[in-house]
Amino acid sequence: MRVLDETTVLDRQQLKDVTLDDRDLMQEVLTALLDDTSRQLRLMDSAIREHDPKQMMRLAHSCKGACANVGANAVASALRRLEVQAASESFDECAATLTALTREMDRLRVEVELANGEV
Repeated sequence: MRVLDETTVLDRQQLKDVTLDDRDLMQEVLTALLDDTSRQLRLMDSAIREHDPKQMMRLAHSCKGACANVGANAVASALRRLEVQAASESFDECAATLTALTREMDRLRVEVELANGEV
């Protein structure tokens, strides 16, 4: 099992392993991940504003697994923090982490653009 570096924006080797080094599949997976996670971020924002810890934990957990699976480690790490903060109903911390998560998603989008030229 690989040790994950939580600061890595996109672990390309993990992505290659998951997609069996299929370039088209890599692009498809990354596009779907970005689209779905972006939609989920809007729902997380609502869950934070509504102080709904169960919804927040469910959304963060689901996205965390998808991101970790394909090597989006920094995003997965932020989602892990959100999940813990939601469990303790620390909504102010959740809001701050969601802002950081949005920045990580922007970094991931840039990395995906770079990866599309290389994968």
